[in-house]
Amino acid sequence: MRDYVLSCCSTADLTREHFEGRNIKYVCFHYTMDGVEYPDDLGETMSFEEFYQRVSGGAMPTTSQVNVEQYIEFWEPFLKEGKDILHLTLSSGISGTYNSACVAREELKEKYPESTIYVVDSLCAASGYGMLMTILADMRDNGATLDEVHQWAEDNKLNVQHWVYVTDLSHLKRGGRISAVSAVAGSLLNICPIIKVNVEGRLLNVKNIRGRKKAMDELFTKMKELAIDGENYSGKCYISHSACEDEAKKLAGMIEAAFPNLQEPVCINSIGAVIGSHTGPGTVVVFFMGEKRVD
Repeated sequence: MRDYVLSCCSTADLTREHFEGRNIKYVCFHYTMDGVEYPDDLGETMSFEEFYQRVSGGAMPTTSQVNVEQYIEFWEPFLKEGKDILHLTLSSGISGTYNSACVAREELKEKYPESTIYVVDSLCAASGYGMLMTILADMRDNGATLDEVHQWAEDNKLNVQHWVYVTDLSHLKRGGRISAVSAVAGSLLNICPIIKVNVEGRLLNVKNIRGRKKAMDELFTKMKELAIDGENYSGKCYISHSACEDEAKKLAGMIEAAFPNLQEPVCINSIGAVIGSHTGPGTVVVFFMGEKRVD
């Protein structure tokens, strides 16, 4: 049986240490801020603290996905070593990088016909995407074959639940998700949109809640409602945040108290620069394995 590589994009939003420790390879998106392009390299080139300080100060970063040439450059060394590849991309509902990965795969298959390259549209984002990658690494380390890991990813990716609250409405306005009038009114009223990732891997505004505390309670309630086996849930739970670690820690404490059978303590990560360019600071997301997304 040929050895295989698990790989993903930097938008899986885990730490470099985590990816290296679990032998998960990653390729970087890029973002441009104040006329300078940076790699989305998990906070190495620019710390998350500096990134969100600059955004709060008025910087408006733009992002660019991994293109075909970058995928080829990233994957070819593994193929030269005689390894197969399973790569999960950021959700196609958020980015076009899945299509780029598929084109790169076909080009490389012509050059390395004996190799297997699986490309999976994760339909996930941020640390939910990272959580899915970690589960696949667990399977690999327990002896699962490439085909087994690939099939499990396809069969279970829609079970990764993403529940979000956003406090900086200016970035939702910028992305066209709400109008300028709604952004101003919502900010005055302290409105926090509750957003989920739907069956197509797209962001869907579910409801608007007034106040961060109630928004946090809503995310906690959704996990109790949707997690596999309810409060007996024994899987992983990850939380991402953008410059609001105290809120993330508070939500993690609520979850750990309510779900005593968690596989491990809640894993808290920063939302990376690419995803954070679209959410702004003040966003919290909880991820867990739950009911399969159907809408």
